Amino acid sequence: MLNFPAKALVGQNMPKEAFYKHLSLSSELRDKFVSDVKRLVLEYKLSPDTLNIEKNGKTTEILVISIELKKQELDYRIVENIARQNAHKLLFLLKFQEQGQLALYYGKLYKTDWMMPLIDLRLEARGLNLDSIWEGFIEQIALQENIIPSCDSLTVDEKLKKQDTILKLQKEIDKLERLSRSEKQPKKRFELYTRLQGLKKKVAEEKGE
Repeated sequence: MLNFPAKALVGQNMPKEAFYKHLSLSSELRDKFVSDVKRLVLEYKLSPDTLNIEKNGKTTEILVISIELKKQELDYRIVENIARQNAHKLLFLLKFQEQGQLALYYGKLYKTDWMMPLIDLRLEARGLNLDSIWEGFIEQIALQENIIPSCDSLTVDEKLKKQDTILKLQKEIDKLERLSRSEKQPKKRFELYTRLQGLKKKVAEEKGE
């Protein structure tokens, strides 16, 4: 589970109806909010005072909100809309029974693997101020270690852009590999092989291999 200082703990229930009435949602998403979300809780307020860190930087507060679900499936547009329509930096803990997932919005919604045991969820508040801690949260949730090796010389935005590029290339590689396995004509198979080698080289270059 998440383990922030006791001073940051809030544990305040957020009435569902009052919460979603302040959101601009389509009727479809409003219905899903009502049918899929069981409870919302403001779990933590992370601030310079509650974390004993410097008070400089643009970020003044990060709120940690848990969303307990009635069923395993969730329309993530609900979470995205909550984040986009709130002025705070928000970290989400999505829960179903004893399983969970972490999520945050940074240009788009990023999330960890779904249905991890809650006791196995880990997130470290690393940094001297809230700006660096928020960036750390983005890296821990959004970046995939097998795709983006640890590299302090790149900014978070640069790492995310590089990851997106690699994922797109890998998707194209998977597609070409399927086509290659089913292709009968030697000439076309060679063409596919050549394209595959080119894409794999690009992936290696992006990873710095």
